[in-house]
Amino acid sequence: MWGLPTRSTLGGTVRSEGYDYDTHSRLAGPLTEPDAAGYRVRYRSLLSTEKHRIRAVLLMTLAPVLTGALLLYLVWPTHWTERENGESWLVWADAVMLTSIGLIELFMLVNVVSVAHATLVARDPVPVRPEPGTRVAFLTTYVPGKEPLSMVRATLQGAVRMHHDGPLDIWLLDEGDDPAARMLCAELGVHHFTRNGVPEWNRKKGVHKARTKHGNYNAWLAMHGDGYDFFASVDTDHVPMPNFLERMTGYFRDPDIAFVVGPQVYGNYDSAVTKAAESQQFLFHALIQRAGNRYGAPMFVGTNNVVRIAALRQVGGLYDSITEDMATGFEIHRRRNPLTGKFWRSVYTPDVLAVGEGPASWTDFFTQQLRWSRGTYETLFRQYGKALFRVPPGRLLSYTLMLVYYPMTAVNWLLGVLSCVLFLWLGASGTQVAASIWLMLYSDAAALQIGLYLWNRRHNVSPHEPEGSGGLAGMAMSALSAPIYLKSLGSAVLRTDGRFVVTPKGGEASPDRLLTFRIHLFWAVVLLSSLIASVQLGHTHVAMRTWAVLALAISVSPVVVWSWTTWQERRSRPRGVVSVPMKPPESAYVTTTTTTTTTATASPAPSASAAATTTTTTAGGN
Repeated sequence: MWGLPTRSTLGGTVRSEGYDYDTHSRLAGPLTEPDAAGYRVRYRSLLSTEKHRIRAVLLMTLAPVLTGALLLYLVWPTHWTERENGESWLVWADAVMLTSIGLIELFMLVNVVSVAHATLVARDPVPVRPEPGTRVAFLTTYVPGKEPLSMVRATLQGAVRMHHDGPLDIWLLDEGDDPAARMLCAELGVHHFTRNGVPEWNRKKGVHKARTKHGNYNAWLAMHGDGYDFFASVDTDHVPMPNFLERMTGYFRDPDIAFVVGPQVYGNYDSAVTKAAESQQFLFHALIQRAGNRYGAPMFVGTNNVVRIAALRQVGGLYDSITEDMATGFEIHRRRNPLTGKFWRSVYTPDVLAVGEGPASWTDFFTQQLRWSRGTYETLFRQYGKALFRVPPGRLLSYTLMLVYYPMTAVNWLLGVLSCVLFLWLGASGTQVAASIWLMLYSDAAALQIGLYLWNRRHNVSPHEPEGSGGLAGMAMSALSAPIYLKSLGSAVLRTDGRFVVTPKGGEASPDRLLTFRIHLFWAVVLLSSLIASVQLGHTHVAMRTWAVLALAISVSPVVVWSWTTWQERRSRPRGVVSVPMKPPESAYVTTTTTTTTTATASPAPSASAAATTTTTTAGGN
């Protein structure tokens, strides 16, 4: 078993011992010899390797069918509310409710179809031995004063231990030209690069935007990119495994492969928030990305990857975006390799080849989700239209299912709460159905969706979650993120500016306060007041009250969990010891967007409506 180094900082310790990273670094299977000529990446279907495929087929079929049946039942014309001599405003409220219910159930159906589709087409690449002699640069960045140098040391030490049959240079891209960083590089035999003080590499916007990750990488690309065939990179808080390059670079024997990416896992696996945050990413890294292999278009994930420099140069370098990885991958996927005339393709490997840090507090988790969702909205608004009718249909479908996750989740939350308010306050009712039939259809559809989710848990790539775990914490995190995605959507539509900060690394965590949960508390007040009003006004219906209670539970759950864990920590703390939280670092990477983090990926997970979050978290669509 390979153990990654423990990184101790003033803020805490990243523990990564005790997990079988060795086995998880070879999930795609043993390295094989490539074809003698005309090598193309080969894949192995996940479904074809299962002994009980009939169960999966039944779940993939029945879950969408029953969800569709529920949609039709609720919006069937004979079930529409009809009012005789009703107030005109109430008739309009009924129409709004009917539309909201229809959209909520439609989005739920899209999510279920998305997961069923991914279950059907998910596949792993067959690993091959890398071509000897390729020139590789390994890159990671450093922001002096914002990230602990001990963390950078661990990352560089891991990089130095990597195996590669050919020229390999390790580079530290230092934003501040820090003397201590230079000394560390000299000690480890690592190359040091800085764009500090170079005006053309520190512009107000564009690919060389100052104080941004993509600007840092693009400056290195302009200066040194011609000397290499590929560059490998990890986020500063990630430690690569020794076989990182062995398991990733072989796929580049296929001339149309532009980049290879792996899953994101969190080594600081000792916080409840961190554990739930990693579990939340299950469907994206274990299923959605594997489905992307079917169309040669897994999403570019910046936490750990290898990139063909020629393909990156063709699109002008890393894209100017707050989620530069996803935006850059989208640009590459709509271009063709000029040497072959074929579309560039990418590969996702389930091999866990780097271990990093995840959000350890609610504050950091919410800001991470804000950034990932905002970046997705920007890609939809600015880039998606360029791909319409210009890329293969399968590839467009794959990206569409990924990109619609955040907006559907956000709109579902808004429509769900709106429906609750219209009924509980005004008595509006878009559809008249029997509560018993609704409950039967809803519970059956929910059971099938959860069953499909649990069946796919066997493909989990995380070395941290125990085998057979249900991933309920991840489902819950997806559900309670909906209000965050709505806030981000509003900011994107209004094009409001702001700042985002680097996720605290090296064991640090931003302190949580009551104001951390202000978004959730706002919705909790709206829902609780509506429930109270319904009692006074006599507006009772089991379905609407169930939706309202579920949404209220989602709104207050993070506050309850935080209060409980804080109380437990205070109880276990020795008397006389006072804990003073450290001030979280400000970011050197600043951009004009809503308040978010700089974790380099966008990770879609299943979406949920306010009315049915606990079931539609099984559907996947960052």
